Amino acid sequence: MTTREHDASVYEQVQRSSEFQELKSRFRRWTFPMTAAFLVWYLLYVVLSGWARDFMGIKLLGDINVGLILGLLQFVTTFLIAWAYSRHAGKKLDPIADKLRHEVEEKTK
Repeated sequence: MTTREHDASVYEQVQRSSEFQELKSRFRRWTFPMTAAFLVWYLLYVVLSGWARDFMGIKLLGDINVGLILGLLQFVTTFLIAWAYSRHAGKKLDPIADKLRHEVEEKTK
């Protein structure tokens, strides 16, 4: 068995492991719903901008209207999601990934 074949078999073993499956599951359980929620929020903004111009044009404070506030909230939401993902990854994903990486490094030495 060549080194390349050995490395491939190690990665295949890791991919079949319960730890890797748990890592994928935790990633997907957080990422897919969050992505869907953000896309719904973004598309709501786009739809309101196109078809609810009167609503989006309501002035709240001086020249600041609903559309501007909702647009700025898109940026806030993006940063909040990035922050929340960082916390989630640090607590739920990174420990498993570090363990798997260590195991692969030991097997491929």
